[in-house]
Amino acid sequence: MLPYAVNCSILLTGLPLLERPAAARASGFDGVEFWWPFDSAVPADAEVDGFVRSIEEAGVRLVGLNFAAGDMAGGDRGLVSWPARSTELRDNLDVVADIGQRLGCRAFNALYGNRVDGVSEQEQDDLAVENLALAAAAVGRIGGTVLIEPVSEADRYPIRTAAQATAIIDRVARETNATNVRMLADLYHLAVNGDDVAAMIAGDAALIGHVQIADAPGRGEPGTGKLPLDGWMSALQRAGYSGWVGLEYKSEAADPFAWLPRERRGSAARTA
Repeated sequence: MLPYAVNCSILLTGLPLLERPAAARASGFDGVEFWWPFDSAVPADAEVDGFVRSIEEAGVRLVGLNFAAGDMAGGDRGLVSWPARSTELRDNLDVVADIGQRLGCRAFNALYGNRVDGVSEQEQDDLAVENLALAAAAVGRIGGTVLIEPVSEADRYPIRTAAQATAIIDRVARETNATNVRMLADLYHLAVNGDDVAAMIAGDAALIGHVQIADAPGRGEPGTGKLPLDGWMSALQRAGYSGWVGLEYKSEAADPFAWLPRERRGSAARTA
């Protein structure tokens, strides 16, 4: 069975951010992931140390981390292709790589960014290739992988399907020789956008660097919607995927993990 990790940026939100890794561990998980957990792209050393300490003291592994992505609550979806904030992203790269080095994280989500007024799509896409190559070099020094994620419910975000993500991956590899760029296959986003998830798994498994799930409609926990998540998990394993599956869903339940037997929550379930 594939191991699950709790996305502590969208789950356990009734707790302060730095208390969530311990809460995930208390619920039986030993992997966590986060969106960018700071208000700035280059936080103070004390902020970084506090975040690292919260992971270490909880006894969990950080398995996924976003690069700085702007104001997510306000509608931003990444800085990779955003000319006015490209310097901010580039300043963020070494911070991300340092956190990854300290915590053993090797998967880093580079949200592409919305289309912006006054800038051509070609200019944004050319900048994205440059920035993704720089990100790949930064995390490549620690054996890391940059992830490209198709996203739903963001009208100006141009990466919505697996084909669009793999096209970017191919272009970055072709033009910059960066080979450590992969797709973040969020099965919820892909399904909501109308992608053929089963076909994606069959055809693109080798390009998947990380997986996330939620059910649809509603983006709730598995079992609250109609997506065949168990079947897709099995298909991923048959296709050779053996990485983590991030639980990136919304839940107001007293126990947001009640759908998942406790013995399947830790990474030890991989060999059960």
